[in-house]
Amino acid sequence: MTAQTAEPGGDALRAEHFGKRFGAVTALSDINLRLGRGEVLGLLGDNGAGKSTLLKILCGFQQQDTGKLIINGEEVRLRSVEHAASLGIDIVYQDLALINQLTVYHNMFLNRERVRWPLLNNRSMRKTARDQLSAMGIGIPSVDVPVASLSGGQRQAIAIARAVYSQAKILLLDEPFAAMGAKEVSIILDVIRDLKSKGDVSIIIIEHNYAQALEICDRINLLQHGEITLDKPAKDTSVAELNEIVIEEYRRAREERQRQQRPA
Repeated sequence: MTAQTAEPGGDALRAEHFGKRFGAVTALSDINLRLGRGEVLGLLGDNGAGKSTLLKILCGFQQQDTGKLIINGEEVRLRSVEHAASLGIDIVYQDLALINQLTVYHNMFLNRERVRWPLLNNRSMRKTARDQLSAMGIGIPSVDVPVASLSGGQRQAIAIARAVYSQAKILLLDEPFAAMGAKEVSIILDVIRDLKSKGDVSIIIIEHNYAQALEICDRINLLQHGEITLDKPAKDTSVAELNEIVIEEYRRAREERQRQQRPA
């Protein structure tokens, strides 16, 4: 299957013909990806398919070798993570970049602390953090507790809330459900549903769990060998179809390996 052609209008982000090499290794060969405004896009694929490389380019950590990136209708060349953030792009990695020993509200304002010279304006930060989390429907015991005391789902929710509060309009989530139980997954699903209902943020989710991706995403892209091989609305595909495509890839890889091992 080949990826569908991106529609030019109404997209928050478009990557056109992205290519990226690391020496002799081709990480991305010809990526065409679009993210609609207010859309949640699931980016699926096996380990080594190129998902993380693509996200690192989209957040400004790396640059593509070929192709162009269009944000809100304008072509840009991201120079850094800070440049991407200035355009409203933020990423939440699996490790979350939270400081476990700090309180929830201090984490919400990490590197953006409010100061009432010569001291931190803790009262203002505490109130804003409480209001922001409440507005997003994120329930925690208190913004005064250290992040280390919270569940994995609560910590992930705080990392997402921090990105949204920093005015992110394009949010990249790197496996937000990894190593979580059903209760914790439900917390993150509710946060993403809340963002979807408001339509202010466009989201790309890297995910290995097909069922969870289909539960929350509007559209699914499957990345294989550095190319997007499937682009479908989530309602038009299934776990069975996605599994069959990946299994077929394994079959071809096994047959190719067996051919190479046969004596000449």
